[in-house]
Amino acid sequence: MTLEQLRIFLAVAAQSHVTRAAEELHLTQSSVSAAIAALEERHGVKLFNRVGRGIELTEAGRLFAPHAEAVLEKAAAATRLLKDLSGAPAGHLAIHASQTVASYWLPQRLIAYRERHPQVDLTMHVGNTRAAAEAVLGGQADLAVVEGRVDEPALSVARVGEDRLVLVVGRRHPWRQGQGISPSDLVQTSWIHREEGSGTRAALEQELLRLGIAPQALTVALELPSNEAVIAAVEASSSAAVLSFRAVEAHLAQGRLAMPDFPMPTRPFFLLMHRERHVTRAMKAMVEVLVEA
Repeated sequence: MTLEQLRIFLAVAAQSHVTRAAEELHLTQSSVSAAIAALEERHGVKLFNRVGRGIELTEAGRLFAPHAEAVLEKAAAATRLLKDLSGAPAGHLAIHASQTVASYWLPQRLIAYRERHPQVDLTMHVGNTRAAAEAVLGGQADLAVVEGRVDEPALSVARVGEDRLVLVVGRRHPWRQGQGISPSDLVQTSWIHREEGSGTRAALEQELLRLGIAPQALTVALELPSNEAVIAAVEASSSAAVLSFRAVEAHLAQGRLAMPDFPMPTRPFFLLMHRERHVTRAMKAMVEVLVEA
């Protein structure tokens, strides 16, 4: 079998359609069909069932798919290593970041990196802290920058920045005048939370525990998957939320949100890398930019 056959197999598996896979790969339909047929004939295994105008994996195909993905990842890693050994930072660098980092802290650093190393092809994916850590573990990301703490032995964790959390309410909330509130007041209002796996959510729950308040004691009106969604919900409701000051600064200045007098902690931003994978020149150069910041 060849790497090209594996790429074609995975594309057809993902699309469940030969024509769409061929378009994605910029190949003819006949060459895609021939590659699948050759793979099946060479090993005497049927990988796909043809169902009407579509195509679906057989049980053998489903078992084979993760092995094909692993082979292609190994080949890509070998290619990156050879390119890296040739000299200056080059090739592709995949970064995953949690939402606050990706929206308000990382972009200017990516610009600085790009200006120094234009030959590196940068891509960034945004998710929550848990998703970013899983991407590094699974090899989909070379490195990640997150605001949540990650306890994973396979990952190296280095502090590269920090953030300030704030309690915010909308114009309908009784705390909108910015008055001081006490920890006991926190259980007297409803809350808009980020989703499980969010670094912001984890930081809030950690602070509640430090104050002697069980996170379950809060009345949660909504759980939402982004800072922007939480901000919109708080502005339209009489609920409270804890978010990064970077995320709400403009809304506070415009009077759309208010900040009661309640101290919240700063939290670190962490750089995650896999301990067992080769650190390329492109990765080292990115670490230098982040540490400088």
